[in-house]
Amino acid sequence: MIRIAIADDHALIRAGLKEILAARPNIHVIEATNGQELIKKINSLDIHVAILDISMPGRNGLETLKEIRATHPKLPVLMLSVYPEDQYAIRCLKAGAAGYLTKDSAPEMLLSAIDKLLKGEKFISPNLAHKLVSELDEKNKDKLPHEQLSDREFEVLKQIGSGLSVSQIAEKLFLSPKTISTYRTRILQKTGLKNNADLIHYVIEYELLNR
Repeated sequence: MIRIAIADDHALIRAGLKEILAARPNIHVIEATNGQELIKKINSLDIHVAILDISMPGRNGLETLKEIRATHPKLPVLMLSVYPEDQYAIRCLKAGAAGYLTKDSAPEMLLSAIDKLLKGEKFISPNLAHKLVSELDEKNKDKLPHEQLSDREFEVLKQIGSGLSVSQIAEKLFLSPKTISTYRTRILQKTGLKNNADLIHYVIEYELLNR
């Protein structure tokens, strides 16, 4: 029996994934509502593949992925997200994910991804493969400002770009306003921008908001 753990804070998403995976009779799905719960399941059960949503309250998917890589380096993790590949896929793969899949992908893509991960292979789309080649090209050293941000800084940038205040972002990410202000300062330094209006304009210009 193949045990697949799914971490997503939306019950409907978990139910949908479970229904797709039910096409394979030898798969048993274990559900988790957040990253911390997923890690507890991984620690107590023999999990073969983990499917992890990027956007979850508290510890987000990328932070959870990094912890899994530290404690269970051989466990393949498939990142699942509403975000397009060009926003998060490379960040996830660099952090140790075995694959990246958007939530609007066809069900067959999920099954194909699971098959590859179970074989010890990585799952990437042709479009992402092309982008990875460009990323690995030593001549391609000119990075956009937002590509130099840490994962958490990038998340805060997107929230500022959506018009949220420091206190609103803090509440959404379960962090203190002081911490968010610190991230904001770092973002301004790294991007060379001056204020929130500039950050909002930047996010819109580069289409960093959820599409």
